[in-house]
Amino acid sequence: MAFENLSDKLQEIFKALKGKGSLTEADVRTAMREVRMALLEADVNFKVVRQFINTVTERAVGQDVMNGLNPGQMVIKIVNEEMIHLMGDTAGELKLNPGNELTVIMLTGLQGAGKTTMAAKLGLKLKSLGKRPMLAALDVYRPAAIRQLEINGEKAGIPVFSMGDRLSPVDIAKAAVNHAKEQNANVLILDTAGRLHVDDDMMEELQAIKDSVEVTDTILVVDAMTGQDAVNAASAFDQAVDVDGVILTKLDGDTRGGAALSIRAVTGKPILFSGVGEKLEDLEQFYPDRMASRILGMGDVLSLIDKVAQNVSDEDADRLGKKMKKGQFDYNDYLMQMQQMKNMGGLSSILNMLPSMGFGGLNMKGMKNADMEAGEKQLGKIEAMIYSMTPYERSHPDAVTIQRKRRIAAGAGLSLEEVNRIVKQFEQSRKMMKQMTGMLGKKGSRFRLPF
Repeated sequence: MAFENLSDKLQEIFKALKGKGSLTEADVRTAMREVRMALLEADVNFKVVRQFINTVTERAVGQDVMNGLNPGQMVIKIVNEEMIHLMGDTAGELKLNPGNELTVIMLTGLQGAGKTTMAAKLGLKLKSLGKRPMLAALDVYRPAAIRQLEINGEKAGIPVFSMGDRLSPVDIAKAAVNHAKEQNANVLILDTAGRLHVDDDMMEELQAIKDSVEVTDTILVVDAMTGQDAVNAASAFDQAVDVDGVILTKLDGDTRGGAALSIRAVTGKPILFSGVGEKLEDLEQFYPDRMASRILGMGDVLSLIDKVAQNVSDEDADRLGKKMKKGQFDYNDYLMQMQQMKNMGGLSSILNMLPSMGFGGLNMKGMKNADMEAGEKQLGKIEAMIYSMTPYERSHPDAVTIQRKRRIAAGAGLSLEEVNRIVKQFEQSRKMMKQMTGMLGKKGSRFRLPF
């Protein structure tokens, strides 16, 4: 995940402040020097880092511990607040026209940023919100981009307007707007051409498109893995075509993440969404407070709950909650939860949203760094075991005798010891979930993980 190294370093810095009765100027300045280095190593813009450190230092120097917080927690509180402010305070939103009035969104960006895939992701997100989106292929310089958009549109169930690669992008944009209105679409997403670097021809073409059709939102798609280059590109695009917002791609990758902390401060433009995976569903609205919480190792449980809500229906949640209260949780339910977790991005995606020190003393940070691959493999073994069971065994866990375990192990390609461990883990989960159901109430019944 982006920011993992930064998160680790910040937590070590704040840990050193624990145990002090008050914050002295020397304490703060020592900590801030280390924070400064950590931010620069994360590829945060040096001017942004300088202003950020000055502001935090000014707020922190001389403040006594308040409301029972120790100095380390006090510094985290100040850093958290300033980091949220750095990324925009509140979540940015697209400007969507009301009702059936057509909203035209023009996606821009350099080649390789993931713009064509993002067009389909954004369309799918808007479709889930009740909109009627349509995609338009304006990249006439790369025929593969047109085909890629058509394939992704088909996957998302979204119509794609294309006129090939022989007409100008301006003419295609005009025709796309007319076609969208005829088809009663209320959002049109224009996938424009990218270049390997910012150049005058690209900017002139984008401006010509904006002059020919009424663009509601001009959105820049940038690759978070390019660090400061992403910030520089954002500044250039904004100066040339007046960008309304930014979408970051590959924020789930092995990236230093400085772009997310720099773009708003440098350009003044909000980050609207972030791409967090390869699937078309892997697009999240960007919340500055949630991202700051992740960076500081405090997790992002709100986003996790959102993911659960998107992947678990009310009917399934109610049914499962009733079964858990009665202690009737079985292997069919266990398998369903694992499949839901896959739909949420898998184990790594979920753990990235949990605090570094998780529930019951479980070290989630340690799992992220050392045991993630083993955890994913273990889930695969559990699935194999359940698929090797008969329907009766899946719905009657207590009927799985030693003889049945041997047959199941052979069918799943597992050892008897591995099957015994999985069965024991299942029994522990069943007991824990029965206890938690009463504690969490109806809303809590949606928030469950199969481990």
